[in-house]
Amino acid sequence: MFYDQYVFDSKGNKISMGDLRGKVVIVVNTATGCGFTPQYKDLEALYEQFHDKGLEIIDIPCNQFGSQAPGTDEEIHEFCTLRYNTKFPQMKKSDVNGENELPLYTFLKSQKGFEGLGKGAAALAVSAMLKLKDKNYASNPDIKWNFTKFVIDREGNVAARFEPTHDMDELKKCIEALI
Repeated sequence: MFYDQYVFDSKGNKISMGDLRGKVVIVVNTATGCGFTPQYKDLEALYEQFHDKGLEIIDIPCNQFGSQAPGTDEEIHEFCTLRYNTKFPQMKKSDVNGENELPLYTFLKSQKGFEGLGKGAAALAVSAMLKLKDKNYASNPDIKWNFTKFVIDREGNVAARFEPTHDMDELKKCIEALI
């Protein structure tokens, strides 16, 4: 269950997802040196628009994809606040796949597996890159790249999974429907 999960903030404090009962939550793995890093701007806009209506964002920096989050937790936080004026909380840099993945991600992936990258140039480019690494990438639920977003509804159900190549307007429509 989502509310049984936890993460650690950048200071090492345990953050229980149970504290988010009744909220709509976006859980996103991020990186500061990625082509999708500008999505921080869109995420912050969603946060500012919907936070007072019950939206929370759990930002989990991750260095597993192209080593694109190489800094310390403090450096990552400074980059995000200075460059994108983010106000939503950032967690401790963590793995989202593999033997050291956060249990939160084990749960999320068990609820919403990979359903494709969508259409468009970015989707084609990411698909080509992934096929070079693993020709069967589409057959497992693992996180494929930075800025994969899971949306949790007010009852703690994993309502949707958005790959980084999906249009951010789709994410906004999902949030609007759940708020």
